[in-house]
Amino acid sequence: MLQVDLRELRHGPVEVDGKLGPGDPLFEGLAVPLDGPVVVGGFLESAGHGGYFWHGRFEGRVRSACRRCLAEVVMTVAQEVDVVFSSDPELQDDPSVYPLTEPVTQVDVRPALREELALAVDLFPLCREDCRGLCPRCGADLNLGACECAAAVPRPDS
Repeated sequence: MLQVDLRELRHGPVEVDGKLGPGDPLFEGLAVPLDGPVVVGGFLESAGHGGYFWHGRFEGRVRSACRRCLAEVVMTVAQEVDVVFSSDPELQDDPSVYPLTEPVTQVDVRPALREELALAVDLFPLCREDCRGLCPRCGADLNLGACECAAAVPRPDS
């Protein structure tokens, strides 16, 4: 349950947990596609004066291309999050606060989850630290071995 009815908070913090699939509309338009569900957990509690605090964690996998050789890379993205939601008009312009519109009856952590996931993803991953990339002349994957260009190019010191 990633949406919490505020009446539930009268008794203290409420557990926020769920699993969203890669086809969930929430993730449309992300820079990198998901490679499986995103698992979410944590607690939402009242912070007073129309504010709510969510301390949670999410974990999922994304697919991207290696920045050097363009091979597919599947990465795990896991992050702890601490998010403030507020209906206080004085905090509406604060970029670290997710605004709530009056009358507030529930807190939906999904928009914060989407933003935090997008910020946590490495947009320029490597398939491995010693990736040799592609030959700039013929485009061969140098991780698979030297190409014909390497032998044909004269060395500047010879």
